[in-house]
Amino acid sequence: MKRWRRSRTLALAWVCSVAAGSAALHVGRSDARAATGDAAVSADPADAEPAAARVDYLTLAAGAIPVSVGGSGARLGASFEKAIRAVDGDPTGFGLLLKPGPADTDTEFVYELPAPTVFDRFAVPNVLETPSPSATFTRHVELLGSAVGPDAGFTTLASATLATHRSRGEVTEILPSAQPSVRWVKVRLAGGIEPARPEMFLEFSEIIGNGRQEAAASSDRFTGAWKGRGVQVRLAQDGPVVTGCYDRDGELTGTVTGNLLRALGAERATGVPSAFILGVRGDGTLFGVRSANGAPFALYTGDPTTAASAPSCPSKTKPLGCGSVIHGIGFDFDSAVIRPGAADVLAKLHDGLKDDRASAIVIEGHTSSEGTDRYNEELSGRRAQAVREDLVRRGIAAGRISAVGVGEKRPIASNADENGRSMNRRVEVHCR
Repeated sequence: MKRWRRSRTLALAWVCSVAAGSAALHVGRSDARAATGDAAVSADPADAEPAAARVDYLTLAAGAIPVSVGGSGARLGASFEKAIRAVDGDPTGFGLLLKPGPADTDTEFVYELPAPTVFDRFAVPNVLETPSPSATFTRHVELLGSAVGPDAGFTTLASATLATHRSRGEVTEILPSAQPSVRWVKVRLAGGIEPARPEMFLEFSEIIGNGRQEAAASSDRFTGAWKGRGVQVRLAQDGPVVTGCYDRDGELTGTVTGNLLRALGAERATGVPSAFILGVRGDGTLFGVRSANGAPFALYTGDPTTAASAPSCPSKTKPLGCGSVIHGIGFDFDSAVIRPGAADVLAKLHDGLKDDRASAIVIEGHTSSEGTDRYNEELSGRRAQAVREDLVRRGIAAGRISAVGVGEKRPIASNADENGRSMNRRVEVHCR
């Protein structure tokens, strides 16, 4: 065991273990730094990047959309709901199966990524056993990647045999044995750590994937109508802006970032709000999650349908401008530098504001809950100011527009998982 101190005097303990065909690091804190290089050699933590601060590209909120569920676990109740739970950014354990399975039960989830990605770190947090003689945590984890398609070309990226953590908050890091650029990732989960019976319920927590991802092209697939179990929705896309309607009288507005639409809606009659994170897969299926009236995000998927069977939307679409809540303005990590992919959204926002008669426009920046209140308020203020400066450069009179950072004070979704956190990171436009 090797010990060191971080600049904030937090002591971390790393335990390296190498299983047959696998390499795993068991880390005593969820914010521990990622190791690099050979598993037997720990990098100097002062030179490493904090793992918790890196983008997790294996989350639905980062555009990792489940496209298939397979293995023997699929016959025992593993489903797309479970595929989402495995990549929702919430380390809480959950049941993979609806029925108990034998010791060799395996489940495979395949995810499509929005752009070519190279992974240099995988991790599984909270490998904990439920106090039940009929349930146990998954034992084997294998990560495979493909640049060809969801059904072919997979090669092993990393694998590990898990061991139970001593306490909540620990993380097992899985070091890749290969780092090719991939567009599809297959997560294979097999067996159980402590099988007390011939057939057991298997549990899992979350798979984390860090690395480098190319810039994702903005999707143009959000025009059409879809219908599924509990799903009736019609969308119309104008560049990065999407408007539409759902259920009987719900109306929504949102913005596209990469392959995802984030939208907010409300029912006209009751005012009940909903939040959506949606993608359109290659086969035309609408796939994502919805939170209704503040409830946890749940699977929301539908097949393309004819216009006659979809809800009827108001004919006039609402442009970005006063009153808008915008999720399509991205920033570099820990920075107020606006990413190039936000240019189309900012252009639409300028177009919606330039002829508005409001005498005062306020750009509000909002964050999720990571970090301190003071830090988030300061960062959100700098980001709101960056948006203000962009709009001034585009022609909005500087005297009409101001910026303020709200930080994490007014969430519109739960911060318990990455779906909600990604909805809380937003810009709001208020006018008077």
